[in-house]
Amino acid sequence: MVKGRMNVSRPKFSSRQSSNMSIIEMRVPPIAESITEVTLSQWLKENGSFVQMDESICEFESDKATLEFPAEAAGKLIWVAEEDQDLEIGALVAKIDTSVSGGETTPPPAEKKEAAPAKEAAPQAESKTSYATGHPSPAAAKMMAENGLTSADVKGTGKDGRILKEDVEAAIKAKQSAPAKKEATPQVAAVPVVSNSFSRNVTRKKMSRMRRTIAKRLVSAKNNTAMLTTFNEVDLTEIIKLRKTYQERFVEKYGIKLGFMSLFTKACAKVLMEMPDVNAYMDSETNELVYHDFADISIAISTPNGLVVPPVHNAESLNFHEIELKIKELAGKARGGTLSLEEMRGGTFTITNGGVFGSMMSTPIINEPQSAILGMHTIQQRPMAIDGEVKIRPMMYLALSYDHRVIDGSTSVTFLVKVKKLLEDPTTLLLGL
Repeated sequence: MVKGRMNVSRPKFSSRQSSNMSIIEMRVPPIAESITEVTLSQWLKENGSFVQMDESICEFESDKATLEFPAEAAGKLIWVAEEDQDLEIGALVAKIDTSVSGGETTPPPAEKKEAAPAKEAAPQAESKTSYATGHPSPAAAKMMAENGLTSADVKGTGKDGRILKEDVEAAIKAKQSAPAKKEATPQVAAVPVVSNSFSRNVTRKKMSRMRRTIAKRLVSAKNNTAMLTTFNEVDLTEIIKLRKTYQERFVEKYGIKLGFMSLFTKACAKVLMEMPDVNAYMDSETNELVYHDFADISIAISTPNGLVVPPVHNAESLNFHEIELKIKELAGKARGGTLSLEEMRGGTFTITNGGVFGSMMSTPIINEPQSAILGMHTIQQRPMAIDGEVKIRPMMYLALSYDHRVIDGSTSVTFLVKVKKLLEDPTTLLLGL
């Protein structure tokens, strides 16, 4: 399954000095034996910027963790790889020019261009006018007054633009022959109708390496195992009563609440010790079954980057408060992105709780190479027949997905029934009966 996030110190054997003694080559460092490739998820420093030694310059995303890649030396950063690029171990990521000091990478301020002198306005052509321009003769003035004309309506053709009688007569004839002006109707611009009720947009986004790993392993589990799922239901009346009765004292003594997960983990661990086939896995290369005398139970934890399944080691030997504290610690690290690779290793059996999201029933997929996974679901108040009477009880559906190559059908059913009985009578679980 998907792993968590890990911060690394200065990488070993990650840099190489080029022929130019001032250039340091930054290469993908060895991470883990099983990791041969990473993805450059994002640059943390700009190309050409000055970086200090051990300052994180980018992030790598691997199958199991997100790693911050620190600078090997101080200097000017020169990008070589691009974001979202897949890189093999040892591939060149960036270069650092150590000859550049911190102040030399600051780009000089842009020079202000002097404003071009405004062009002198072109001299306006002088127009010759006189007192006669636009002035009507006495006869023309009389005709203009009778016909409601002004000097603007008549073009003077006399000396220096004087308006003559003939000019007024021409203006009257032009006015009479001109078609009547229609009142302008205001035009309303057409507004396109756009519906916001639906969209046809399509967006593409590259899958993260973690999401690709999830997809790869889920398909592998479906294709490479003979996976089946068996179901049962459990009455949680007694567990709820137990938590209600002792919760305050439990918190007072251990500083943490008694949750469902520790009870389910402890019940599964106990039955796994009794039924080693469910706690085993198949080594496909040697065709051998590998058995365990311990129960490392992986707990599925949802994070923003995907599902992680860090194991609680030796759950069969831990007390309830120790299991609760360990789950809380792992969940905090998973959601904070600080899980180490070591904390992700192992696991002989997995528990996933889809009930926290409201799932009523599901068929969880096996976490390879494990052979079984228990799915918890939401608690619902349902009418149940109890000793001939109908009573409302808090019920939960349980689902056990298993690899039929390792676990027989009867074994899977028996395992689930045993877990059910322990949860419905938690006193036997507490007493180890």
